Formats: sequence, C-alpha cells, structure tokens
Amino acid sequence: MAHKNDQQDLGLARQYEAYPYPERNPKDETKRLLIGSPSHLNEIDYWVFGGYRSYTQPLRILIAGCGTGDAAIMVAQQMARHQRSGEVICLDRAEAVLKIVKERAATRKLSNIRYVQGSILELPDLKLGLFDYIDCCGVLHHLPDPAAALQILREQLNPGGGMGLMVYAPYGRTGVYMVQEALSKLTSLLDPPVKRLDVAKRIMKHLPSTAWLRFNGNFGDHLTGGDAGLYDLLLNPRDRSYKIAELWDLLDKNELAVNCLVEPARYDPAYLITDPKIREKFRQFDIRTQASLAESLAGNMSTHVVYVRRAEDNIQFADPCASDSIPFMRETPGEILANQILPSNLLPYSFGMLTIMLPLPAQARGFLGLVDNRRSVGEIIEIVKKRGIEEHRILPLWKQTFEILRSINQLFVRSAV
Repeated sequence: MAHKNDQQDLGLARQYEAYPYPERNPKDETKRLLIGSPSHLNEIDYWVFGGYRSYTQPLRILIAGCGTGDAAIMVAQQMARHQRSGEVICLDRAEAVLKIVKERAATRKLSNIRYVQGSILELPDLKLGLFDYIDCCGVLHHLPDPAAALQILREQLNPGGGMGLMVYAPYGRTGVYMVQEALSKLTSLLDPPVKRLDVAKRIMKHLPSTAWLRFNGNFGDHLTGGDAGLYDLLLNPRDRSYKIAELWDLLDKNELAVNCLVEPARYDPAYLITDPKIREKFRQFDIRTQASLAESLAGNMSTHVVYVRRAEDNIQFADPCASDSIPFMRETPGEILANQILPSNLLPYSFGMLTIMLPLPAQARGFLGLVDNRRSVGEIIEIVKKRGIEEHRILPLWKQTFEILRSINQLFVRSAV
C-alpha cells in the first residue's frame, strides 16, 4: 500500500505493477535455476545457523519484497530437492510481481510457497507469525524509512534466526545516479510509467560517449534487463546507496549484528594491495575499517550482501577441525573447484570485474575432491593420511584450506550433532 502523500512511493507502486522486476519468463524455469546470494539454502544453514541447525527442523522463511521471485524460487526449490520441510512466504505489495512468482512456482510444481500481498510496514497486522530466516534483498534502499522497516523485520525473527540483506553500494554504481538526476528533470513522477520509460530509452540511445554509465561494467540491467531493468536502474523514484560503513551504522541502530559480509574476502583489503608495509597497516584496523578500505580501493562494489542476527543472539560456527564435522560446498562441486587451482597453488577468484589470487596449500586439491556432504573431517583426514602426508601436518593444512575457501563463500561445515 502506497503512502497517500508520498509521490515517490506512489511512483514506486506504479513502476512494479507496470514493469515487474526483474524481468522473468516463467517458461525459463524448465531450463535453469537462478542461483545467488543471499538466501542460498547452504548459505542459510551456515551463515545464519552456524552449521548447527538440524536438517529435519522445519524452516519458516519470509521473502520480504519478493519481486518476481528469484530468491523465493531458488530456496523453495532447494528445500524441495533436499526434502527439507517448511514454508516460504512471498510478501510483495505488487500484484503483477506475485503473479509471475506463482507462474514460476507452478512451472516447477513447487507446493511450499505461500503468497501474501502487502508491504513490510503491514507485517505486524498480517499475523504471519515468526520466521527462522528473512530475506530482504534490494528493498531497503527503496523505502522511505529503511530503519523503521528493518526494525519491523527484526521483530518477526524467531530467537536464533537471521536475515539476508542486500542494498546498493555507491562506488560500483558510478554513472547511475548521474543519469538518474538528468531523468528526474526530464520526467515527472506523475507521468505514466510508459512515458517515463520512453524518455529514458531516448536518452540511452544518444548518451554521450563520455558518460560514466558507459564505462561501468559492474551491472547490466540497462543493457540486458529489458524494460523492467532499464526502468529500475534509471527511473526508480527512490534509490539510495550505502557505503559499507553506512550499512553497518543502520544495522547498529536496529541492534543487528553481522554474521557475514558476502563474500568475506571481498572486504579484505590485503587481497587488493600486495605491498607488505601497506598490508601491515591494514592489520592495525578493525574489521569495519578494513571493509571500508576494501570498498574504497576496489571501486567496483555495486551492492552489499550481508547476513545478520539480532545483537542479543549469539552465533557459534561449527568447528571445521572437529573430526565429526561434515564439510559441504556451497554450489560448485569440490573437484571442479580443485581443477581451477593453478599449478602455482593460486586460485583465481573474481568479484565482478576484479580477480584476486588466493594462495592455497598444495594439498587443497586433494581435500576438495573428498568433500561430498557425507564424509566427516575425520574420514577425510584418514584418507589423506594414506596418501603419505605426515599426520601432524594434515589438520593445519585442512584448516588453512577451509578458511580461505570459506572467505569466498565456497566451503562450509556443519556439526554432526
């Protein structure tokens, strides 16, 4: 429900009814499953529950501002595939986007999704109950009062639950706000969306070669996202971005604590600057300052994805060195990731257009080939021991491998309990 006197909010409501975002064809669900962060089921199991939540425990999930359903379809399909009980509730105030989510779910024959038309601000009155996990991806930066909305979401969490959030970041969106500013002068929020879109298309067709938007390859909605993508990027009535320090301040204000910045290595400036003296200076700063340094130096972060919990809830991650802990990959099978390691034992890993080199022990290939979501750490060590590696070296090498691959969101571990 749009606020009566908020023209930006009314414009936003009109936008998503006219151009449901992101643009999706339900028939494509027969060809592929879109994968991303936040809300990948393996990420939720680790970054929200620390690898301790039993797979047999039903999972209540809220997608707060579901759009056309990428997160909802992904996690609902993963739950169905792995026979995980529970329910995914799609909340959105736009009827047009909910229609598309329903069609996508029907194509996949998913029966674990429920649809609710409404806004985050209406949640307390909707009586949907509490949730183990809440996804709020690409929503807060469009709201009139992000802090108030975040507080409402916080109150809908079960004890020990958590949220996956995504907000826009300024440096990686260089050029976007310049064109937005021009279009705000050339169009009116009172104009029909189709008229505003026509102006944007004409501007983009003749955009000067010097425009920063032409140089920015960190996103492609204006190029491949159809009418919905172009409108959302350049004509969204309310679009703000957050530096990582500003996002952290917003979380503090709402008494939310960070479980993980996705991916952790992305926010480590030591991967960006190899000079040993500068790296030593990096280590003198706390994690927030290091993250801010990485954002400023990399320059290509167009979004921030973060998993958070209520500040009063503690989180403990499963011990990666416990013999009965069970390692599991996020998505890429271990043997495939192992084949990407160079002969120099460096693993190239890309954050958008930026590629960093991760130093791994030579034994990482062998470890990765044994990770199958069933073998325990103890069983892996026993196999590696038979390959002739000294027993006292195996566990430190495994821990090093795990910590590096966890930092790029690729390898997790769960407790056997």
